[in-house]
Amino acid sequence: MNSSNVEWWRGGVIYQIYPRSFLDTNQDGIGDLAGITQKLDYVAELGVDAIWLSPFFTSPMKDFGYDISDYCNVDPMFGDLNDFKTLLQKAQGLGLKIMIDQVLNHTSDQHPWFEESRQNHDNPKSDWYVWADANPDGTPPTNWMSVFGGSAWQWDSRRKQYYLHNFLASQPDLNFHNPEVVDAVLETVKFWLELGVDGFRLDTANFYYHDAELRNNPPREEVAEGGIGVRLDNPYGFQLHLYDKSRPENIRFLTRFRALLDQYPNTTSVGEVGCDFSLKTMAAYTQGTDKLHMCYSFDLLTADSSMNHVRKTMESIEAGLGDGWPCWSISNHDVERVASRWGNGVAHAEQAKIFMAMLLCLRGSVCLYQGEELGLAEAELAYEDLVDPYGITFWPEFKGRDGCRTPMPWDASEQAGFSQHKPWLPVVDSHLQRSVASQTHDELSVLSAYRDFLALRKQRPELVSGDICFFYSSPSVLLFERSLAGVHTLIALNTGDQPAKVDLSALLLPGAPVSAKQDIVLPVALQSGEFQGGVVSLPPYSVYLGELATGLAEFKLPQSTTAKQEKTL
Repeated sequence: MNSSNVEWWRGGVIYQIYPRSFLDTNQDGIGDLAGITQKLDYVAELGVDAIWLSPFFTSPMKDFGYDISDYCNVDPMFGDLNDFKTLLQKAQGLGLKIMIDQVLNHTSDQHPWFEESRQNHDNPKSDWYVWADANPDGTPPTNWMSVFGGSAWQWDSRRKQYYLHNFLASQPDLNFHNPEVVDAVLETVKFWLELGVDGFRLDTANFYYHDAELRNNPPREEVAEGGIGVRLDNPYGFQLHLYDKSRPENIRFLTRFRALLDQYPNTTSVGEVGCDFSLKTMAAYTQGTDKLHMCYSFDLLTADSSMNHVRKTMESIEAGLGDGWPCWSISNHDVERVASRWGNGVAHAEQAKIFMAMLLCLRGSVCLYQGEELGLAEAELAYEDLVDPYGITFWPEFKGRDGCRTPMPWDASEQAGFSQHKPWLPVVDSHLQRSVASQTHDELSVLSAYRDFLALRKQRPELVSGDICFFYSSPSVLLFERSLAGVHTLIALNTGDQPAKVDLSALLLPGAPVSAKQDIVLPVALQSGEFQGGVVSLPPYSVYLGELATGLAEFKLPQSTTAKQEKTL
């Protein structure tokens, strides 16, 4: 394998664009590829390395593009293949990599493959999807649940069988146990590689294979949120998902997928992993050089904003990762925006900056979601404005994913500069106040903090690819070290609204050297802490970065230094 194939993505920053909501250039109220191309200069100026495009393929849009009816074409609402080629060319000129979503687990029920498969039991594609007979009493073959509610099995009267759908009934699961299916989906991946894309985000990367014996899932002993990626009010979380996903056969497909990518130097992959054992699965899917390059889980996409949780997640993955590589995100198109989710609904701009600094200092690659760099809060929508079937099903306890998918606010005009037409989701007033135009020339804005901190990160290789060691955490405070090639940088941050002090010397072996070689000058948009006499002092919503005279990881006390309650010295 070409060694350059593993460089740019390791520690890279990927900016996720949700095409429907980025910029509408044909004035139909829906964003398009030409709109993305028009705004690529803005993305490049942020200082990110790559763009991840959510699906823009031909689709009936029952799940807004994650139900694909043609893997190798652009849906007319977004443009055409020439528009994509233009986007790709401009991105390459700006030094931006382009990664696209691959939704390989399932297709739309309007895909020609499924339309043929459902005709009868003996057509050429009859075994391309997961079909099974009913139980003697007519009930579904297993107790498997759909993420979007109800049984994962849908009755088809033509075949007089059930088909599997882990999501909407209009999203039937492909049968990866069939070698013809694997060959076919890899051909669709090759199509985009030949066009020149730089990589792929694999949707539901642990869902491809189901248990061939169709065994029932056991109940979970405890119903709790976490890496599984669902809420407490969703019965999907009542089961331990041993048989409907995350099967060992999945590795076999990932190795074939990676072998294909390795034929195209400098390409990469990041897999979405949502399961009961998400961190172990991330490690298994990225170890070695023959599977995925990176994975991300839902462990930092939950409502738990505690820095104790962040530390526990990081230390858990580091303990079992080996030579694997993680990718971290705290916002995306599937969850409530982090400024609201971790900000107790307040979406404080200064706090949003610290969430950013935390994410960009962790070990691994990073995904940022459009609007995250503006500190946008979750959009509060009325029930009649919802279009997401997930939210409509679980309303009112869960309002769905529409609140994080509203149009990007470019300015404070009526439709936020997104369109001159009524957009597919409404623009909310709170977003107009944090538009790109209002923040671009404000050196204290969240947007300026992102731009400047991303630039600082590029100048500090230890923040991109160095080792990591944690010393202290509490609900709102986190202290850790990043080290590379003899450079040791201390990171301390306070996400809370109260000042905090931590005596670092008390967390180390007696006699450990505790001093800063030099403070690292932070962007003016960030409130800085101090490090003197071994004590880190952190004002509310602040961060401290300092290069240490001596690395401290080897002097760390063996016992835990996680505080159950934050203490101010």
